[in-house]
Amino acid sequence: MATIYDVARRAGVSAATVSRVFSGRANVSQHRVEAVRRAAEELGFVANRNARRLRTSSSEIIAMMVPDIENPFFTLMTRAVEDVARAAGYSVMLCNTDEDPAREQEYLRVAVGDPVAGIVVVPSANIRLDLALDHGVPVVCVDRHAVGYDVDAVVADNLDSSQAAANLLFDAGYRRIACVSGPEGVETADQRMAGFCRAVRQRTGADPDPVLCRRSPYHLEGGEAAARELMSLPQPPDAIFAANNRLAAGALRVLNDLDALPPKVGVVSFGGMPLILLAPLGVIVTHLPARELGRRAAELLLERIDGLSSTARSITLPVVIGGEGSGLGMLYGE
Repeated sequence: MATIYDVARRAGVSAATVSRVFSGRANVSQHRVEAVRRAAEELGFVANRNARRLRTSSSEIIAMMVPDIENPFFTLMTRAVEDVARAAGYSVMLCNTDEDPAREQEYLRVAVGDPVAGIVVVPSANIRLDLALDHGVPVVCVDRHAVGYDVDAVVADNLDSSQAAANLLFDAGYRRIACVSGPEGVETADQRMAGFCRAVRQRTGADPDPVLCRRSPYHLEGGEAAARELMSLPQPPDAIFAANNRLAAGALRVLNDLDALPPKVGVVSFGGMPLILLAPLGVIVTHLPARELGRRAAELLLERIDGLSSTARSITLPVVIGGEGSGLGMLYGE
């Protein structure tokens, strides 16, 4: 099924111009209008009138719902969504949910009450999207899927990439490796823990020691608390796989206090380090495609706003696995 991006390429214009033509907005030359309509006819593209009517009667705002805007990962993602949205004539309303389903519902009620054109959301484990979907507001999930809902989603390759990153610790000679991941039920946290466990089984032939597998909120203090507990064990780990950047920063604080920074104790940060300019030598840093996640999610949402009614789409993006303290690495995943 043709999309506005297919029409834009055929007509030699931007997707924003295609959107303006079919929404009836001004400031599009007659030459471009004709080129767009001709391309749409050739491709069999049909704009959905109901979706167009909803959008043009609204305030042309897109809601962006993220768990923690202080995390640079979500900051970069939000900026990418805004760049795409502004190019198409939309403004972005930022909603910080703190992984709280009640706050998500509060924001969804606001979005439906004064209808936004669409929603990009990083969903909590228990999100309820019925309010938005029942009112015909398009929703695209980013970074995680919404369990039980058939909506578009753009995610990173968490499972295979976390396995690859954990294997780098084994390659560096570490053997008693711990994992600090996010809360149970959060898709990214579960997948990164699962990838870590696959690496351990692959390299040792056995499941990880349960005492070395910790769950924590995705924040600095959680990483500190988990690392302190791990390093206080009678047999502490010789390396830590931290399933997000803030957990890694907390773990590094503890290791610094213990004079055990890498390479004494190995560390993987799944995501670029948020609170330090340069990761200590020996830290393995993976780089999540935050900007690309946001860009692709915004593009999918604009297609839904402009009337695309296909089945839900799921896009998985690769993660860059870095070398020791380098910020460089190889592209991993499909």
